[in-house]
Amino acid sequence: MKLRRYRNPKKFILLFFTIAVAALSFPLIKSGLYHSMPFIQSVGERLALFSAFSDMPAQSLDLLEQRFNSEIFYGDEEIDAPEPNPNPVPSPQPKPQEESSSVPEQGGEASSSGPGEEWEADEGDEETQSKEAPPEIPAQYRGDMIEEDLSGYDSSSYYHLEPGYLRNYTKLDFDDIEEILEDAPALGLGGNGEPQVLIMHTHATEAFERYDNIFYDTRNTWRSTDNNMNMVAVGEELAKTLRENGVNVLHDSTQHDYPSYNGSYERSAETVKGYLEEYPSIKIVLDVHRDAIDRNGTLVRPITTIDGKKAAQLMIIAGSDDGTMNMPNWRDNLRFAAAIQRQAEGDFEHLMRPIFFCYRKYNQDLTRGSLLLEFGSHGNTLEECLYTARLAGQSIAQAIKDLEE
Repeated sequence: MKLRRYRNPKKFILLFFTIAVAALSFPLIKSGLYHSMPFIQSVGERLALFSAFSDMPAQSLDLLEQRFNSEIFYGDEEIDAPEPNPNPVPSPQPKPQEESSSVPEQGGEASSSGPGEEWEADEGDEETQSKEAPPEIPAQYRGDMIEEDLSGYDSSSYYHLEPGYLRNYTKLDFDDIEEILEDAPALGLGGNGEPQVLIMHTHATEAFERYDNIFYDTRNTWRSTDNNMNMVAVGEELAKTLRENGVNVLHDSTQHDYPSYNGSYERSAETVKGYLEEYPSIKIVLDVHRDAIDRNGTLVRPITTIDGKKAAQLMIIAGSDDGTMNMPNWRDNLRFAAAIQRQAEGDFEHLMRPIFFCYRKYNQDLTRGSLLLEFGSHGNTLEECLYTARLAGQSIAQAIKDLEE
């Protein structure tokens, strides 16, 4: 953009004040001389100030011009103003749970670690994950990672499902929860061979660390559009295991969070509704995600070891209704979550993190068997989450069989 320098600032200022005085004199005509005496006094003071200013030597004017250089219009020279970035790359999202977890916000996306309309995906392939020694990370981009068992413990915050735990973020007390869980979920399952389970992904492009390491690269976005590297790979492993254990399952690989992260839940809801219309036999919808646990810059990897192999811990999110969410059947969702939690924790000790029971929706109003599954965190490797999918798939299949009418 070209802006023109006014070469004689003194003449410019004289012209400016002449116009200003003429404009400001209007109240004299409108209101009368008497009512305008304070105004006349003010104008007189300003004219006196201007008179002194106009008599300043050229050197003083030059000093003032230098002082307010950025506020003066420029001319014959070109100034390169910075162009706005049309495709900003947002930071990875943190989503608030407990102290650090990234549980997505109800009905939409997390504020935290969350990409916006556009973001960069990491590149790589499954074969490189945990197979090779991790590359050296420059010190300025190196962050710490730690492994923790987040399976829960006896406390006033955790309801003991025996086995497994539920962490209660609602206003219900433990007696209320116990009464709800006395009944089995009314899912309407039947062993007729038709598809009963839909696996899908609201945030399909969530991805993982590439290496089993004690450090991570802070430049990582933990996102990938490669379905061999993201949540679609985990969902496919889960679907495969369910089929191997006699459950007819459909797996939708739509990337509802790409290219736009915002509105993912609205788009995934439409996908689920389409499947329910085409396959009325579907009673269970599993939305497969991964968590993102960041503790003051340190990535926390929820890990357990089963049969000598590392497995990412799995967390079920079950929504509740505080009267504002139109979820009349949330109790059945919770009962189904508890059935899976008990089965999986009984089969594989410490595989499960406590159920996250909260006033959030996550499209769980669409069926009585809708749940959100968080496989590990962004600090885990894909290999660890695939292993968890194989283990949890066996337990979920058994829980479904036990609930078939």
